Amino acid sequence: MTFSDLGLSPKVLSAVSDAGYTKPTPIQAGAIPHALLGKDVLGIAQTGTGKTASFVLPMLTRLEKGRARARMPRTLILEPTRELAAQVEENFIKYGKNHKLNIALLIGGVSFDEQDKKLERGADVLIATPGRLLDHRERGKLLLNGVEILVIDEADRMLDMGFIPDIERICEMIPFTRQTLFFSATMPPEITKLTEKFLHAPVRVEVSKAASTATSITQRLVKSGTKPWEKRETLRNLIKAEDADLKNAIIFCNRKVEVSELFRSLLKHDFDAGALHGDMDQRARMQMLNNFRDGKLRYLVASDVAARGLDIPDVSHVFNYDVPIHAEDYVHRIGRTGRAGRAGKSFTIATRADTKYVDAIERLIGTKIEWHDGDLSTVTESEGEEQPRRGRGAPRRAGRKDEDRKDDRKERGERKKDRHAKRDEAPEAARDEQPVAEVADIAERRARKDAIRSENERKGSGNRHEQRGDARPQRDRPGRHRQEEDDATVGFGDDVPAFMRIVAKV
Repeated sequence: MTFSDLGLSPKVLSAVSDAGYTKPTPIQAGAIPHALLGKDVLGIAQTGTGKTASFVLPMLTRLEKGRARARMPRTLILEPTRELAAQVEENFIKYGKNHKLNIALLIGGVSFDEQDKKLERGADVLIATPGRLLDHRERGKLLLNGVEILVIDEADRMLDMGFIPDIERICEMIPFTRQTLFFSATMPPEITKLTEKFLHAPVRVEVSKAASTATSITQRLVKSGTKPWEKRETLRNLIKAEDADLKNAIIFCNRKVEVSELFRSLLKHDFDAGALHGDMDQRARMQMLNNFRDGKLRYLVASDVAARGLDIPDVSHVFNYDVPIHAEDYVHRIGRTGRAGRAGKSFTIATRADTKYVDAIERLIGTKIEWHDGDLSTVTESEGEEQPRRGRGAPRRAGRKDEDRKDDRKERGERKKDRHAKRDEAPEAARDEQPVAEVADIAERRARKDAIRSENERKGSGNRHEQRGDARPQRDRPGRHRQEEDDATVGFGDDVPAFMRIVAKV
């Protein structure tokens, strides 16, 4: 079967041919004909099988007729991450080069103004993350009542990231007569229930067992102690052992903090590494990803933001520095290698604390993962368990290697030198003038305070009573005249009115 047998338009077939593709993948062959007929599609396939083209190509064919109006997109594609959304935009540009379509990308980390301008021109294709889409909708810059095709990509990732309530709100804003294309690599029970709500009589296209891994990937478990420096050493030794076959590698961590720590450790040991996680600026994230794609970086330390759907075609190795807590994430992580029939390797570093997570992964994929150099039973007790926190008087905890302690001391010394160097780089005049200016400023403030205090004391001295026992000085009350000792009225001279001469006897 070729792409010409699927019913795609000549313009789309020409772009596909120019991209170098001749035969569709199983998910493309199963989903594209139904999508062209306007039916709802539920596509299930393991990562790296071409799910993105399964909805991009039929959408391009259907969008050849008609144009979009301002603020009213014709199609909507929801993606869980910014990287996936940007990647889908690249696919539309590549396969839609023979079309004159307006494509709008609504993701976080980018100015609202530029996105508003694209919406004002009218978007034939709107690609968005749920949060930014709702922001534009609430600002009154977007209307969704003209959407003809809705695509929900990586639905299981949407569930993990908590986007399902947002998707439900978005679906309520879209016409009921829309066509919905629903794609995912795994299909947990929660997603199955959602398909009953979002889809209408869908055609189920499942080209592989849900949550299965590619047979072209060699999977291994690697034992390690639980201490961070032990895991880092295990990873370094593993990378060195695979150096002959290793072209490039993605190293996955569970937390963003671990991504930063491991990234700095690899740089310290002269590894050509980069980092990618959700707290990075969008421009920096895209630059780091492009550098890895272009071969400028050999290792990419990443969180699960890089685990879903990213099209990096030739990754030779995947290292799981942490065993993923959710078993489905394991399928997506190792799916970054072994794509399009290529051979790949994945290594997962496991400690005794990770046993339950490893068991969950093996139950999900339906197979046992072999150990690289012996299972956890060969790990000594001092290596496999955390030592208790050291209190006052307790012996220093053992197990940390002298080399790591020396590295830490060296790193602290380098940071101290950097601080002294930055201080010394300042001009001498600036360093000399700063203390003088500060002293002068302090003296001026003190003089001003003393003057104010003296003035207050002078004004208030007449009201103080000389007797020590009188703690409450008498004050004038509004509306009453103070009686002087000589009963004289000041200010009228001899012409004092009669009613003012009456003095109340106290």
